[in-house]
Amino acid sequence: MDPSAAPRHRRSRRDWLVDSAMFVLAVAFTFLTSADRLDTAPLPPAWLFPFDQFAGALGCAALWLRRRWPVGLAVTLVALSAVFEMVAGPMLATLFSVAVHRRPRISGTVFGLSVPAAVVFTWLRPEPATSPLAMFTLGLALQGAATGWGLFVHHRRRLVLAQRDRAARMETEARLRAAQVQHQVREAIAREIHDVLGHRLSLLSVHAGALEFNPGADPTDVARAARVIRESAHQALQDLREVIGVLRAPTGEPSVPERPGLPTLADLEQLVAESGRAGMRVDLCDDLGARETVPDRTGHTAYRVVQEALTNARKHAPGAGVRLRLAGAPGDGLTVEVVNDVPAAVASDAAGGGHGLAGLAERVTLAGGRLEHGPVRRDGDGGPGGWRVRAWLPWPA
Repeated sequence: MDPSAAPRHRRSRRDWLVDSAMFVLAVAFTFLTSADRLDTAPLPPAWLFPFDQFAGALGCAALWLRRRWPVGLAVTLVALSAVFEMVAGPMLATLFSVAVHRRPRISGTVFGLSVPAAVVFTWLRPEPATSPLAMFTLGLALQGAATGWGLFVHHRRRLVLAQRDRAARMETEARLRAAQVQHQVREAIAREIHDVLGHRLSLLSVHAGALEFNPGADPTDVARAARVIRESAHQALQDLREVIGVLRAPTGEPSVPERPGLPTLADLEQLVAESGRAGMRVDLCDDLGARETVPDRTGHTAYRVVQEALTNARKHAPGAGVRLRLAGAPGDGLTVEVVNDVPAAVASDAAGGGHGLAGLAERVTLAGGRLEHGPVRRDGDGGPGGWRVRAWLPWPA
């Protein structure tokens, strides 16, 4: 049902003003078109004139019900207009009201009923001084004008409502886009925090565990482990400050902000050296050649893949050897593969629910690449042979 077709039980101040204006206009139209009937002879038959006056007064009074029953009142007045002259004013008002508050099909149907009513009135009560064709044409023009004006108001209201709905949708979409941008920013920052702090804290855990389980170690080894712990803690704090600086920056830009000085493949040797100082055996096979030709975004993503893989190997496969291979060329893409052997012992503090790999897969997907990870089977007996993380990243020519 048309929303405007719902009945209104309580009138607003504007409704009272409009209804009063419609009533006054209908009375004025009836008076102007029928006032001379009091001084001259009314339309034949003369005995119908008192009933005509009563029908006109009743029709004007019934206009106060047009909001509750607009179609029924309009059809009733259209039927009475076929016989009574003085209901023309309220009948035109109801034609306008139906056109405003109902669908165009309904208003067109009511207007169609008014056409034969005008023909019947012209035939039953002809004007002596006017031709029947002129009377019919004038009545049809007035009815068409009332209906057309109402249709104009109806479509204008619908246009205004559509514009308001569109503005509300655009505002909602703008809020959703802003929320999406903020969500992407937070996800990017969360990935950075996980990658950076996870790697640094795993190094701290390894060196602190070595000091805990070997309290009688050589003072040189203790000093070296303490220096690594201090440097890792300092670097972790520095990285955390940079990430917090991004959090404090404005977040209304259309793209996700990046931290300045992000590591790339040029920093890979330092990452491998840090893992080596933590007791991990890392075998690096680099088939890339010149790493400086790798785009910064691709190099940063590849660095994070290696960092996450080494961190997981250090946590879940302590003492296992790790093989790191880089291959690719411009136009073919960059392939990063990290494979760790079977751990010498099961890590006692290997807690985690795979959120790092899930975040890493999302990062690689955002960069336009693919990530694969899973266990490696041995060729001999088919038993587990370690764990492999393999990523392919685009490298434009």
